[in-house]
Amino acid sequence: MSISLSWLQISHSKIRLLIALAGIGFADILMFLQLGFRAALFESAITLHKRIEGDIFLMSSQSTALIGLDRFSQRRMYQALAVEGVESMSPIYINFALWKNPIDKNTRGIMVIGIDPSDQVLNLPNFEENKEILKLEDYVLFDKKSRSEFGPIAQLYAENKVVKTEVSEQQVTVGGLFELGASFGADGNIITSESNFLRIAGGEQGLIEIGVLRVSDDANLDVVLAKVRQILPDDVQVFSKEEFMDHEKSYWQNSTAIGFIFTLGTAIGLVVGIVIVYQILYTDVSDHLPEYATLKAMGYRDRYFLSLVFQEALILAVLGFIPSAGIATVLYQLTLQATGLPIVMTVTRLGTVFVLTVVMCTFSGAIAVRRLEKADPADIF
Repeated sequence: MSISLSWLQISHSKIRLLIALAGIGFADILMFLQLGFRAALFESAITLHKRIEGDIFLMSSQSTALIGLDRFSQRRMYQALAVEGVESMSPIYINFALWKNPIDKNTRGIMVIGIDPSDQVLNLPNFEENKEILKLEDYVLFDKKSRSEFGPIAQLYAENKVVKTEVSEQQVTVGGLFELGASFGADGNIITSESNFLRIAGGEQGLIEIGVLRVSDDANLDVVLAKVRQILPDDVQVFSKEEFMDHEKSYWQNSTAIGFIFTLGTAIGLVVGIVIVYQILYTDVSDHLPEYATLKAMGYRDRYFLSLVFQEALILAVLGFIPSAGIATVLYQLTLQATGLPIVMTVTRLGTVFVLTVVMCTFSGAIAVRRLEKADPADIF
């Protein structure tokens, strides 16, 4: 009976109900977007890390993230190679350079990744079949998931056209494509050989940004990792793959304003929803105060009215959440197409926002019902 009464009270004023659902939906969409952007920030930041084939990673002690890498001597990798259990090593060069759009001639910063084409160091879609072309002078592979501002490179390549452009005023030829994706730090990516990298992206022979070590199958990774840390000086950081990714995520979470902004945006959405639902429920309680007072005079206790308002809050939470989840999914797709960032709806995020919505509505109901608890039937009549 109380559920029917809750629904009748909510649906009695259709305009008020629509306003309440619009407010809850707005708050939910805001939370969906902020949580989605935050997740995309972390996921895009470690996309390259996941694609590097290695067990132990070396970085300069001055390096903070992929967008803030310092160089260190390649000799450190040879020192690590002397540790029992370390099977092979691969250097990776990373820097940013200016890419000239071959169509409109505008320039834009692009991340340049230099590798030895003979190494099995990157596991990327379409990369393996194209990497031999990197052995040619001034040839690069282009990330087909880069932002459109770099030009229709994938389309031109698919049409079998020769794609020539400039990277930092050095002429290059696109010899193939691969898939990696944009991030908050890099709008696009190209891969080339070590020698080409030094010409088009700067650097110095023997100085690298990332050292990748592979451990033999019969070795204990933790033991080898500890030995590498023991023999190498403090000018390099030594990470396992998990630590390597955590180091990148920690930078974006703690050393930049972006992670904080997205978390703050989620909190703001929650507060906005609480205020909106509170106003709706408080108005509803005030409008029906004589009826509630009559029930009070008949012997109904405060907990009955509390459950009544909580049921109204839960109904609003469910009705507001369903359309907002659908709208947020569409906005995710539009964002993915426009930016290339890996923002997708997940079951975990749906559950998180639904729980936050229920908390938001029930908290608002708990505040609104205090108006009813203080009501004295004698005063009202």
